[in-house]
Amino acid sequence: MNRSFNRLTVRTLGLAVVAAVLGTSSLANAATPEPVKSDSGELPKIDLAIYPPEISLTTAADFQSFVAVLRRDDGVTEDITEQVRWSVVNDKLAKIDGHLLRPVADGETTLRGRFSGTTVDVKVTVAKAGTHPPVSFIKDVMPTLTRAGCNTGSCHGAARGKDGFNLSLFGFDPNGDYQRITREIGVRRINLAVPSESLLLKKSVGSVPHTGGKLFDVDSDYYETMHSWLEAGAPKDAADALPPAVTSVAIYPPQVVLEGEGAKQRMVAVATYADGTTRDLSRLATFSTNDASVAPIDQDGVATAGSRGEAFVMARFDTHTVGSQVLTLPADLKYIAPEPQPSSYVDELVDKKLNQLRLVPSGQCTDEEFIRRATIDITGLLPTEEELNLFVNDVAPDKREALIDRLLERKEFSEIWAMKFAQLLMIKSTNQVSKKSALLYANWLTDQFARNVPINEMVHDLLTSTGGTFGEPATNFYEIERDTLKTAENVAQVFMGIRTQCAQCHNHPFDRWTMDDYYGFAAFFSQVGRKQAEDYREKIVYNRFSGETKHLVTKQNVPPKFLGGDAPDTKGKDRREVLAEWLVAGDNPFFSTSIANRVWAHFMGSGLVDPVDDIRVSNPPSNPELFDRLGEKLVEYNYDFRKLVRDICTSRAYGRSTKTNDSNAHDTRNYAHATIRRVPAESLLDCICQVTESPEKFSGLPLGSRAVQISDGATSNYFLTTFGRSPRATVCECEATTDPSLSQALHLLNGSSVHNKIVRGGLIKRWINDEKLDPDAILDRIYRRALSRDPSAEEREAVKALLAEEGAQPQAVMEDVFWAVLNGREFVFNH
Repeated sequence: MNRSFNRLTVRTLGLAVVAAVLGTSSLANAATPEPVKSDSGELPKIDLAIYPPEISLTTAADFQSFVAVLRRDDGVTEDITEQVRWSVVNDKLAKIDGHLLRPVADGETTLRGRFSGTTVDVKVTVAKAGTHPPVSFIKDVMPTLTRAGCNTGSCHGAARGKDGFNLSLFGFDPNGDYQRITREIGVRRINLAVPSESLLLKKSVGSVPHTGGKLFDVDSDYYETMHSWLEAGAPKDAADALPPAVTSVAIYPPQVVLEGEGAKQRMVAVATYADGTTRDLSRLATFSTNDASVAPIDQDGVATAGSRGEAFVMARFDTHTVGSQVLTLPADLKYIAPEPQPSSYVDELVDKKLNQLRLVPSGQCTDEEFIRRATIDITGLLPTEEELNLFVNDVAPDKREALIDRLLERKEFSEIWAMKFAQLLMIKSTNQVSKKSALLYANWLTDQFARNVPINEMVHDLLTSTGGTFGEPATNFYEIERDTLKTAENVAQVFMGIRTQCAQCHNHPFDRWTMDDYYGFAAFFSQVGRKQAEDYREKIVYNRFSGETKHLVTKQNVPPKFLGGDAPDTKGKDRREVLAEWLVAGDNPFFSTSIANRVWAHFMGSGLVDPVDDIRVSNPPSNPELFDRLGEKLVEYNYDFRKLVRDICTSRAYGRSTKTNDSNAHDTRNYAHATIRRVPAESLLDCICQVTESPEKFSGLPLGSRAVQISDGATSNYFLTTFGRSPRATVCECEATTDPSLSQALHLLNGSSVHNKIVRGGLIKRWINDEKLDPDAILDRIYRRALSRDPSAEEREAVKALLAEEGAQPQAVMEDVFWAVLNGREFVFNH
């Protein structure tokens, strides 16, 4: 049955009647209420869905749980499984056991659910109903141990095990686990003569002391599985008859909106195997949540509404982790949706999420705030007084869009992004990388952005670069990091936002990546060769066409394999070329979304996935639709960076005020208001130099060079280090920090950066002596240059009071005012 037929639009009860119906325990014998029209004469629109959308039962031991979900007009969902009248069209093929469906005989039939005059059908396929399969160690015993928590990092899955018993973390090494279970400590761990006397069982049911406590009951499915396996002689799966691998796991419903604390939703998880069969995971998957205060979930898969907010509930089985978004709202929340406005795709999807959460967005910021915010974000500088005046006095309705277009054409935009990627690529001179190499590499990167080379072409050229580190500067990518495994990790983290490091020693505990994935991806870089050039400072990078990567556990060579994809044919090819073609392809599920997410984070203060380089199932995007759409747009724009930036900066979401309202004051992930962000170290120093007209001198660069133009990461000063400039030691985005600190405040107050620049720049002296400006005009200039606004009446009065003090010198007073403004939070932060 096509999935679209499984979701019907129902015009049925009024909300009051729905509430009354949902209060009953069952509709099995209830009369179907008559539909009630609203005041407008329209019947309320309600969606009813049954999950999973299709059911497959294989063998007599199989079963499948199901759930019915009602979605109201306002988006709130309710688990009405107990209120639906269930039946099987042909009950000779399958039977209902509570909210489980069990096989009876082979064939095809239909699970039918009736609710308020609406019928929803789900296709059911039954096969091998008369077959009772033997218990498999890999398919049955290992999942039981994982579900019971035996192989977690806090138990026997720890590196050294627990109480003398060691298992692989989350079962990544089933062969090793079988050996340890069946061959260690003689007959004590397993007793094939009397299976119930096996320590493996006795400790699990708590009949003997166990550090981990009681794990399950004697009458449970888990006990039955373990006992049956032992009773059969604890067989090992034959090498030529291994059970099919799990190819995917799904969790239903895909999104839940719960209203009122204590509201519940039962989740259904289903595994699909390589042979096409499926399996209900309600008793085998490990359920978890990323925010237990919002939506805790128990090990039966029941999520409960807690405090207002958003959470992500997950089901982990085998090497797969999947999740579902859960939004929780207070009961009887009063909310009036804002009037719809003409929207870009950015605002459409941001506003859709805000409406789901019942958050009222803040209004738009002032023109003064917008020009300062956009100029700092796009160019790393402040708007000049002339630019401020022209923009504020412009009456054109599209002046904000025009401003963004002008800023994107400035060279400073390219320099900002060249600096950001230089941090990620760790460009700096070391004992291994000469200053000349670092300079050439940084210049190559800047040139790529200045010429607006599409980001996919730039990354492709970087990964496939061959030649000398002087003649082909991009080859320094392989000179900065020479370790094959680290190179693969860096590529995954920088260009796909994926941290694979965990999978080096064991399958990733919170994501889909396995050790096979890790070493298969690393194999793409195992044939990179390096040799000395004529100049001792230069190296030549080339493809050796030999060299393999060995698996840590199996000690076997691992063929190259794309992350989450296939193993390509690389025979006789440069493996890096094969990888690069796959990586930057438009249908790659990781590259475009990761790059777009980094761009979004720069302008909005936080990524849709945050941190931006930790994209994983257990760290989902706050707005999945927008996350995917931004990636699609980047591909649609042929990876033109500027077009995506324009989409973001011309949106209402970007132009919102930082002022909050009662509904959005605590929002940090949904962009209901603008985020106050500290200006990055390099841009902050450049802004201080700009506003005081006192340039900084950096080692190896001419006077007047900006901090963002520093090519060598080894070049720095106290100000930059104090304010969080990236040391470029790793590819982590977190290395460049904008977190405020006490040392920063002390440096601004007592250091030489601000005071000396005010004096050395001589602006106050020039304005008084040469331009004959009065203190009030000077105050205007200070505020407009530094804060892009006029001083308030209170600020003017405070300065007048200082000037009126006995012995006050106008120049000294106005220099102190200038110093105070540059030390204020309003200057240091972008808002």
